[in-house]
Amino acid sequence: MKTKREDVRNIAIIAHVDHGKTTLVDELLKQSGVFRANQEVGERVMDSNDLERERGITILAKNTAVFYQGTKINIIDTPGHADFGGEVERVLKMVNGVILVVDAFEGAMPQTRFVLQKALEMDLPVICCINKIDRPEARPAEVVDEVLELFMDLDASDEQLECPFLYASAKAGFAKKELEDEEVNMEPLFETIVNYIPAPEGDPDAPTQVLISTIDYNEYVGRIGIGKVDNGGLRVNQECVLVNHHEPDKFHKIKIGKLYEFDGLKRVEVLEAGVGSIVAISGISDLHIGDTICSVDSPDPIPFQKISEPTISMYFMVNDSPLAGQEGKYITSRHIRDRLFRELNTDVSLRVEETDSADCFKVSGRGELHLSVLIETMRREGFEFAVSKAEVIYKYNERNQRQEPMEIAYVDVPEEFTGAIIQKLTSRKGELTGMTPIARGYTRLEFTIPSRGLIGYRGTFMTDTKGNGILNTIFDGYGPYKGDLSYRPTGSLIAYESGESITYGLFNAQERGILFIGPGVKVYGGMVIGQNPKAEDIEVNVCKTKKLTNTRSSSADEALRLVPPKVMSLEQCLEFIDTDELLEITPVSLRIRKKILDPTLRKRASFKNKATV
Repeated sequence: MKTKREDVRNIAIIAHVDHGKTTLVDELLKQSGVFRANQEVGERVMDSNDLERERGITILAKNTAVFYQGTKINIIDTPGHADFGGEVERVLKMVNGVILVVDAFEGAMPQTRFVLQKALEMDLPVICCINKIDRPEARPAEVVDEVLELFMDLDASDEQLECPFLYASAKAGFAKKELEDEEVNMEPLFETIVNYIPAPEGDPDAPTQVLISTIDYNEYVGRIGIGKVDNGGLRVNQECVLVNHHEPDKFHKIKIGKLYEFDGLKRVEVLEAGVGSIVAISGISDLHIGDTICSVDSPDPIPFQKISEPTISMYFMVNDSPLAGQEGKYITSRHIRDRLFRELNTDVSLRVEETDSADCFKVSGRGELHLSVLIETMRREGFEFAVSKAEVIYKYNERNQRQEPMEIAYVDVPEEFTGAIIQKLTSRKGELTGMTPIARGYTRLEFTIPSRGLIGYRGTFMTDTKGNGILNTIFDGYGPYKGDLSYRPTGSLIAYESGESITYGLFNAQERGILFIGPGVKVYGGMVIGQNPKAEDIEVNVCKTKKLTNTRSSSADEALRLVPPKVMSLEQCLEFIDTDELLEITPVSLRIRKKILDPTLRKRASFKNKATV
C-alpha cells in the first residue's frame, strides 16, 4: 500500500539562464545552517566545475539537501541554457515539485517556457519565485502577469494556475509572500516548499524500484548513479537486477556496493534508504541513465522519457598539422575515442559516431555551447585534436523533403540597433514574428530562424549592439529547408610557408586585413593567420625577413609599428572557421587552418566544389 513520507520533500529549481537559481540555492543552504557561522563561503558554491565558475553558468545538474524544522528538503539545481536541456528533462523524474525562478526585470524568457512546459507535462506542482525584486528597474507585478499568461499558453490545469507566488532577492537573502511584507529571510520560501510541495509516496513493502536519473563519475569509485527510491527500500549488499524500459533485453544481476544520501554539499554514507529518498549508488560498473534497479524476483522497469535529439554536429579528428603532437599529452585516435565515449556516461544529450576513418568521430549535441564546453574540458585535460565547423543535422520527411532544425530567437536590444539586427537576421533566413517595446528604451524582437543562421552569429551580434544586446534562443522543432546560406562574408589570410612569424612579414601582411598572431609565433603553410575583409582568401608570407645591405641594419625593424593582433577565444574561433577550415586545439594553442594545406590541391578542390554547385 502506498504511503506518504512526510519528513521529505524533493524539489528542482528551474529557470532561464542567469535568473538566479544557483544563488537562491546558496541562500537556502546558508539559512538552513549547512555552513558554520564563521565559515567563509564563496558565491555559487553549487557551481563546482571550473568552467561553470568561469562562465557564470550551470552546466551539470547538482544535488544537495537542507533541513527545515525536521523536514529534509532534497534540492536539485538545474542548468538554464537550452544546450543543457537534457539535464533538466531527466532530473524532473526525481522530484515532486519545482521552484520556477523568474527575473523581476527580464520576465518570462524562452528557457522559462521550455522548463515550465516540461514540469507541467509531468504534472508537477510549481512554486513561482519572482527573483531580483531589488533591481532598480524591477517590475514584479507585470512579470507575475507574464508568467500567468505563460501558464495559460502551456494549457496549465486549474490547480497548476493556483500556484503560490513569492517575491525574493536571492542575493540579499530574503523571500516574501506579498510585495509589501517585511524583508527578513528565506523562511517564507521554506514554509511554502513544506506546505505546498507534496511529500513523496511509494509502497515501502513492495519490491525495490530505483530509477537512475543522473550519473556522476569519480576516478576512485567509477560510476555513481543518482536516483529516487520509488518503491521498497535499498540497502548495502542487497542483490538486485538492472533493467531498462527502452531496452527490454537488458537484465544484469548486481550487488549494491555503497549507498549515500545528500546532506548539504556532502554525500553521507548510509546502510539503507527508504521510499522518497534521493540516493547515490556506487560499485555498479554497467550503470546508465534510464536504468531501473529492481528486486531480483520483480524486474519491473520504470518508464523514462526519451531525451530530445541533438541538432548540431561537428567532426573531432586526430591533429595532422605540421605542428601536431608538440603540445598535447593525449594525441592518438584511441585516446580521443576513449575520452568521447567516456563522456557518454554522463551526458545523455551527446551522440558519438565512428566514421569511415579511424581518426575521425562525428560528435552531435544540442548546440554550439554544448560542444564548446566538451572541447574546452578535453583541452584542459591535455588532449590535442582538430574539429570541423559545426553543422546542423538535417532530417527528411516521408516525401523525402529536407527538414532543418528551427529556433525561436528573442533579442533584447536598445532601439537604435533594431534596424541593424533585423537586417542581419533576415539575411540569415530569419523571419521577424514580433516586436514589442520593453523598459529603458529597449525593444524585444522575436524571430523564427534556422539553427544554421545562428551558427557564428553571437560575435557579430555583440559587435552590432556594442555589447548591450541579449540574445536568447530555444529549439522549435524541424521545418522546411530555407535555402543556401553563406556562413562568412570575409576571407582568410593564409600563411604561405612554415617558420616563425617575423615583424617585417607581419607589417606587410597587416595591410591586407586583421591579424590573429604577433611576432615569434610558429606557423605553417595553410594556417589561417588573419581575416581578409574581402570574400577571397589571400596567401601572405609572415616569415619574410628584410634583405640586409651595407646601408640597412636589422635594427631598422624596430621602427615598424604592428597593430596588436586579434586574440580569439575558443567560441570566437569556432564561430569564425568556415566549412573548408579546421580548428586545431591543443592545451596551449588554438590554430585555425585550411583542411587542405597544399595551395595547389586547395585551389583544385575549390574549382571542383564550384563546378558541382
